[in-house]
Formats: sequence, structure tokens, C-alpha cells
Amino acid sequence: MSDKKLILVTGGTSGIGKETVIALARQGHSVVFTARTRKSGEEALSEAVARSGNSHISFVICDLASFDSIREMCTSFAREHEQLDVLVNNAGVMPQEREESNDGIELNLAVNFLAPFLITNLLLPLIKAAAPSRIVNVSSSLHAEGEIDFGDFKGRSFDKYKAYARSKLAIILFTKKLAKDLSGSGVTVNALHPGVIGTKMTMQNVRAMNPIAAFFFKRTLPTPAEGAETSVYLATAPNVATISGEYFSKKRVVPVSPRANDLAIANRLWDVAAQMSSLQSDR
Repeated sequence: MSDKKLILVTGGTSGIGKETVIALARQGHSVVFTARTRKSGEEALSEAVARSGNSHISFVICDLASFDSIREMCTSFAREHEQLDVLVNNAGVMPQEREESNDGIELNLAVNFLAPFLITNLLLPLIKAAAPSRIVNVSSSLHAEGEIDFGDFKGRSFDKYKAYARSKLAIILFTKKLAKDLSGSGVTVNALHPGVIGTKMTMQNVRAMNPIAAFFFKRTLPTPAEGAETSVYLATAPNVATISGEYFSKKRVVPVSPRANDLAIANRLWDVAAQMSSLQSDR
């Protein structure tokens, strides 16, 4: 990769995503981020340019809970760019109650796994064209609590922590399979745990358990900027340029749960995800 890269970050309007955009822009890269609405995109863009001193930042509208919106964004992006050096699949949700995407899929599964699955596959020709290039998937240490139940894959029986953990396990399984499939292509794929960070999503869940403790708990947590450090590291650090299929925390390779190393489940998961997102229709 050249020193200055074109990088796409999903979910760049708040929290770790916004700090990832700013940190990458400070390094001089051209950064595009996804925003759900024009208003949130414009606000985040103004802050990112001001804090980074880099005007080569832009946003694209994309509702990650909608396959149609994802396809529209990827088509538009491919029209404007011939290649993509780095894709950071950052966006994530953890709703308090069971919610569904525009496509009728449980929201954790839709946004935390199926959205990056579809975006990555649709933009893969551009990523391959930029090789050596990188894909970075934000997961969580909670993946260790996750299980892939193909009998109830759409999550009709709902527990917010189990649903979130399942989606974060799925993104690691996707990372492992994709890294194997892309071996020798010059494209690396890695996943990461950003840490337990004082983001809006984290504090929403803490408040749901104990509103009083939440006030004091936030003061003890790392900031979103600190949470972005491993994403930025995997996106740009020279010493990880040839590492692929690994899971990182605090810029170091750490073990995954046994379930996250099950390539038989990873292969089946890929087929199910392709069917759910109608990926075959894009081929």
C-alpha cells in the first residue's frame, strides 16, 4: 500500500467509529464514512475535518439495517472509486429489546454481521484491486459467550446479550473464512476487540442495569479515542501488513473462543448469510 490510503469506515458518526475516522485522517489518509442520515453525516464531517486538519474526508448515506441501502451505497462507491485500500467494518448496535431490520432480521444479526458480510463482498473487487489492502472487522470479547444456532438463526427467542454475542462470534467466523479464501491475494482480514469503552451504546446498557452506578462507571472506562486505537493499528501499521485471520486486543493477537475457530460452522454460516442477504443475485 502507498503511504496515503483510501479508507472506508462504517458507522463513522459517533463513538469509536468517529474517533477512527479522525485518527486515520490525522495520518493524512482519505477517509469516507457511512452515516445513517445526512444531518448526522454533516455534523460528524464538520467535527472530523476540524479536529484532524484534513479536508479529504467525506460521508455516504447508508442504513446498515437495510440490504437495499447497502447495495445502493456500494454501487455509488464503486462508481466513484476504482479501488479501496482499507475497509473498516466498525458499525454495531446492541438494542435493549428485540428489534428487526428493514429486511425482517433481528437487528444485532443484521447490523453487526450481515451488513459487514454484504458490504465486504460487494466491495471486494475494489479491495482486491488495491492489494496489498486490508479488511478490519470490529468484534468483541463477548463473542466467547456466543453460539451459532442455525435452528433459530433469526433470533426469535431473544436475549440482548446472547444476540449481541452471537453477532460478534459470527463476524469472527466470517473473518477466519474470508482470510483463508483470500490467502495469497494480497488482502488481509483481521478482527478485533476494542475494549469496554465509554460509548453511548455501552452506557445505555449500564444505565439499564443501574442508573446511579452508570454515572461513576463511565469515569473509569477508556474513551472512544482509546477504543479506536486497535482499529487504526490494523488499518495502517506496517508490522501487521501480512498478518491475516487473527483476532486482536490492545494491538496484540489474542486467542478466540473454540467456537470461533470452527471452520465447518464458518463455511455453513457463509452459505446462510449469502442466502439471507441474497448475495448470489449480485454475482
